[in-house]
Amino acid sequence: MCELATEEHEREISDMESSTVAHSEVMLVVNHSRIKPPFSVLLATVLYCAEFITAAVLCSRYHKTEDVIWMGFTLTFMLLPAVLIQLALTFIHRDLGRDRPLVLFLHLLLLGPVIRCFEALVVYFKSGKREEPYVTISRKINLEKGQIPMEWEIGQSERNLATHRNAFKRTAVIQAFLGSAPQLTLQLYASIQEKYFLPARLTLMIITLISITYGALVCIVLAIQIRYDDYKVRLRPFAYLCMIVWRGLEIATRITSLVLFSTALTHWVILVGMGNLLFFFFLPWVEFWARKGSLAKDVEKNFSKLGTTVVLSMFTLLYACINVFCWSAVQLDLTHRELIERKQRWDRLAMFYCGRFVENFVLITLWYFYKSDFYEYVCAPLLAAQLLICYSLAVLFMLLFYQFCHPCKSLFKYNVHDCLHCVCFRTGRRGGRGRRGKLPPSYSTAATMVLVPEEPLQLLDPENSQSLDLTNQLGQQEMAILDDMMQAA
Repeated sequence: MCELATEEHEREISDMESSTVAHSEVMLVVNHSRIKPPFSVLLATVLYCAEFITAAVLCSRYHKTEDVIWMGFTLTFMLLPAVLIQLALTFIHRDLGRDRPLVLFLHLLLLGPVIRCFEALVVYFKSGKREEPYVTISRKINLEKGQIPMEWEIGQSERNLATHRNAFKRTAVIQAFLGSAPQLTLQLYASIQEKYFLPARLTLMIITLISITYGALVCIVLAIQIRYDDYKVRLRPFAYLCMIVWRGLEIATRITSLVLFSTALTHWVILVGMGNLLFFFFLPWVEFWARKGSLAKDVEKNFSKLGTTVVLSMFTLLYACINVFCWSAVQLDLTHRELIERKQRWDRLAMFYCGRFVENFVLITLWYFYKSDFYEYVCAPLLAAQLLICYSLAVLFMLLFYQFCHPCKSLFKYNVHDCLHCVCFRTGRRGGRGRRGKLPPSYSTAATMVLVPEEPLQLLDPENSQSLDLTNQLGQQEMAILDDMMQAA
């Protein structure tokens, strides 16, 4: 025990020496000995399995009651994201060129996330028990310590866990917006049409809402990590709370507006949904053609130009599905290697939320005028006002996040406060110009300020100077009385 204690003490001293030397060279070398548990991998796997099993139980219930339409759509929104998740995991881990028949077989059985989660747990529990054969150096800039460049030693176990985490972040986004969001919309619409909630359906709706909110949080985190790749990013608990409220209110309001509109004008909701999907799908491609750029060549080395186009099309489809329900937090740039535009576009953010607010307002208004008899016991004006207020609160929490909780807010050239101040200043200046235009100033009646040398007070008003002398005398007397009292005490 004494030998172990001395070894640990010597190691701490060596770490301190290396850190001080590095600090003098404006470089800190940090050795991570503890690996964080893969909670994100576990959460994504649990949500995937829970939603898949609950949807399968609900499909069996629809089959017994011969609800073929509900069963068909539920089955589609259950299998489509599951298949895409298997493809994404196989593509990220590059298992097609490796001899792993069991893993590929489990992917064919749609159990890829389960085996990947098991592998991540095995890597985590084995880490630290033996010395790493080699390490890699990761260099980041720490914003909390005055933008000092820092280097981290990353072992093989930590790098494998990072690969699993990144893969499951992508699968969580796929699951949320290609499966959970359409599934929640469908089940809420079916509940309103059938005028009752099945226990399995209600359970599936709760799971899908959690999955969508988590996928939206992952979108924000991924956008921050990609956009600020050179910086060490750390989110505070209050930032997560702010994002949960922001995304939860935004998604719940959007889905409720679409469902209410679909109950009143069933066929028109298809036009609204497809219009949103096609607009956001073709928007990056139109910008790509307008720039006259070339496709990103480093998406995958083994892909042909056709394969690269297919992958980019699937990526653009996911981007469009995200924007149908909420803000994607990124803008696509098909010419860039990472496919993400690094610049923070405040104009795009403002245009999206203003347009989405107007769209939700129009959908709720049309539902109010064309609603069915099912809502005769519901206060329709109050429900409409609540939906609009909830969306406004979502925008408010979004502004709070970017103003106070964003981990890289110190790097913003312009922040939310600057944008709002600019808008208010322009509005006030225009109002001031309008008022001056209506009432032009008159130099005969307007007061004029003239700077003159200061004159002594006695020359301006002798009475004021006398009163000032009396005041000084009284003040001196009071100070003398206080001094006498202090000496007596």
